Amino acid sequence: MVTATTKGIKVCVETSYQPEYSSPAQLHFVFTYRITIENNADYTIKLHRRHWFIHDANNTVREVEGEGVVGQQPILEPGQKHEYVSGCNLRSGYGKMYGTYLMERIVDGKEFEVRIPEFNMIVPFLLN
Repeated sequence: MVTATTKGIKVCVETSYQPEYSSPAQLHFVFTYRITIENNADYTIKLHRRHWFIHDANNTVREVEGEGVVGQQPILEPGQKHEYVSGCNLRSGYGKMYGTYLMERIVDGKEFEVRIPEFNMIVPFLLN
């Protein structure tokens, strides 16, 4: 698990390889990642947008941007957590992702970015 904290907002990421959905012979590797966003600040926040950079070991980089996370724009009071699971496919057995969330401080409408820590996606048999 990797973790980063920005302005009191903690983001934790855990990854998992999905062999049942992958096909290494066709260069198709599927990973899931579980993200927990924890509001340790003293103000309520709303997640508006996500911005990802996805690096594959074959030197391709994809950029993904959009509203919310898995169709939601969660609002978190101080002390609350939001957890979701999403996925990514790669053309190699190794890659990494990182990015930012655009958050709003509800009390005054001020927007700020929260860092999503860089995490690796590695097919387990490559670790041997």
